[in-house]
Formats: sequence, structure tokens, C-alpha cells
Amino acid sequence: MTETGQYENVDEDIEAVVEDTELPRRLKEEIYGIVESHEGITVEQADEIAKATEARYVDTRVDPLDPVGTVSAQSIGEPGTQMTMNTFHYAGVAEIDVTQGLPRLIELVDARKTPDTPMMTVYLEDEYATDRERAHEVVWAIESTKILALGDVSTNVADMLVQVDLNEETLQERWPRKDDVGEIAEEIADTIQDALGVETRRDGTIIQFGPEQPSYRELLQLVEQLREIVFKGIEDVTRVVIRKEKTGDGAEASGDGEEFVLYTEGSAFGDVLDIEGVDASRSTTNNIHEVYRNLGVEAAREAIINETMDTLEEQGLDDVNVRHLMLVSDIMTNRGTIESIGRHGISGSKESVLARAAFEVTVNHLLDAAIHGELDDLDGVIENVIVGKPVAIGTGDVDLKMGSLGAGGASEATDGVDVELESADD
Repeated sequence: MTETGQYENVDEDIEAVVEDTELPRRLKEEIYGIVESHEGITVEQADEIAKATEARYVDTRVDPLDPVGTVSAQSIGEPGTQMTMNTFHYAGVAEIDVTQGLPRLIELVDARKTPDTPMMTVYLEDEYATDRERAHEVVWAIESTKILALGDVSTNVADMLVQVDLNEETLQERWPRKDDVGEIAEEIADTIQDALGVETRRDGTIIQFGPEQPSYRELLQLVEQLREIVFKGIEDVTRVVIRKEKTGDGAEASGDGEEFVLYTEGSAFGDVLDIEGVDASRSTTNNIHEVYRNLGVEAAREAIINETMDTLEEQGLDDVNVRHLMLVSDIMTNRGTIESIGRHGISGSKESVLARAAFEVTVNHLLDAAIHGELDDLDGVIENVIVGKPVAIGTGDVDLKMGSLGAGGASEATDGVDVELESADD
């Protein structure tokens, strides 16, 4: 029984009718919440609410021996045939292309190490979420800034020199809290020197360097290597888009209900979580393996569910029950790591020889099983279908026994015959 003291409008009679149902504790607490928020509900009304909820709850329960795996496969697979094959702009962010539709669904169930279009949604802490300048500080800390983006690069073949002419406005924009542009230029010169192994000379915002031995080929190689040097930010994140969006219900990031949110091309989830100003509790990535490495297998399970549901909803297939996706996610993560659904993952590691052979590379599986002398206990659905045996699901897992009157056990007399039902596994 719950303590009615925490609810002013829930008396012992209302509590009695609610507790008399077969509802789980979570639903009972929700009913108490409804009664609490609607003052004046009588015992009869509470009883009606409880019984209606119980009826719906009983109807939604899965029947014993129901093949939930097959139902989930059908419930996800059939809508999947209606999905498109294209890469779309990310919802609400036209500047970023993200794989959606069937290719994205295949990425998820295959548990690919890197998505075709990795991206992150980065939320900011309160003081950064409402101030555009502070939000841009986080942008510059995340987005990879190559030296070529900070100024103009030219070559002097006669003197065998590469010259970088840094743009002061760009430096001030990306380092708003530093007053001395020369200090930034000195850091850039040191970075070039360490990365290329050459001596640099700096005059204000102009940096010069060249090969140790006069060589036109080495001069061009230095220019090519210079293009790849990342001076600031995360190398894997090539671009960051900042948008102002409405906050969720109850959010306190902004008084007017708006906050700045960052969307990235490229993903480096672990590095982003360590950046000052990033709200690690809300930020996400579409790379489920990065979630697993940084937050653990339970977070990866939730990420698979959310990413799959988002993919289906984006295609207008939001009527797929989330419990089917939860089952898929549970299967992919129940061994403590992320496994793909395929011959290199779950389907290829089943204990049943016939189940493995039924998926892909049939001959190889049968040959390997014969070489190692494997036995198949025929416990699953697929292997029983292959050999023509009744499948142990639904009524196929129930035995019907008849005996004379007065037989022991849980029998029921019907027209002079005892009928006893029990599971075939018992």
C-alpha cells in the first residue's frame, strides 16, 4: 500500500479500490496523481478510472508463448519497405546533410562503427545557451580550425618561402577574450614549427618558413602539409551550425523559452563532453559506438532506441510501437557490448547450426558444423520449421492430455473426460 499522506485528495477508500487492481505500481501512482490533480473525485469515479485502466492494461499484455521476436521483426520490417533511400537535410538544419530512411536503419541494425554522416547535437549550459557570443566560444572550441582558414597562404619560389598572412579580424572573432593578436600569431607559428619540423619567422601577423634545402618539390609539400594542420578545435568536426531553438517544457535555460543549440558535421563525442559550456546531460551523437565508449552499454541501448525511433518518425512511420525497438536494442546489447544483427553478429553466433545456416552462407555453416561435430537441439523457431517439426510457440508449446476421471494433477472433468493443459517444457 502507498502512503496516502503524500496525497491530500487520496483517502483510504480511493486507495483501496486502486490497490485492488492488477496494475503495476507505476500505473497506480499515475492514478493517484490524477486524483490529486483533480480535486473532488469520488470513490466511485476513482474506481471507474482504475477499472478502465486495468482493462486497457490487461488487453495490452502479451499472451503467454507469444512469438514476440517474430512480431517485432514484422512490425519493423514492413514499415521499412516504405522508407526512402536518400540522404536528407537534417530536420530543421538545411546546412547539414544526414543519412535518413532505410540506409540509416541499416546502419543501426548493422551496428556500423562509423555512420555515413556522423553528427552531434550539442546543448549548452545556461550561461552559454542564452548568450550568442558565449555560444560562439563553444563553437570555436569544437569546430576544427585549420590554419588556412585564418589567413592567406602564398609561396615565394625565388626565395623558397611559404608565407602565411593571418587575418586580424578572423583572429579576433575566434579568440574574443584575447586582446593581443600577436600572442595568437606566435602560437600559430609554434604549431607550424612543431607540425612541419621547420623554423618559422614571424613579423606581426605574417609567418614565413621554407624547406631546409632549396627544393621546389619540398616547398610544394610544405604547402600541402600546411593545409591539414588543425590549430584549434576537434579534428573530426569539420563544421558547426548554431541555431536558436525553443527550449523544452520546464527548461530554465532562457527566460523567453529559447536557447542556442549546436549541430556538428562529424562526431567526437568524448572530446565534446569535456569542453567548458557543453551540457553533457543532454548532448547526443548519432554514433552509437561513441555513446557506448563514453557512457556505457545502457546509454548505448537508449541511443539505439532513440535513433531508430527518430529514423522511423522522420519517415512518417511513428505508429511503430517503441517496444519492438526496445527488443531489438536489448538483443544488440545484452552481452555488454554492441552487436550487429547479421552473420557477423547475433545471427552468426546462435547456438543452433540450422539457425545460423538459414541466415547467410549456408554451406559454410553446415560444413563447419559437420567438421566440428556440432549437435542441434532444435529448440528455436527456425530450426523446427526447417525440419518440419511443430514450433514451440503459441499452441505449439502446449500439451493436451486426456485421462480417466479421478486422475491426479490439475485436471478438470469435462463430459466424463479429464483435460489437463500444461506447457510442453514442463
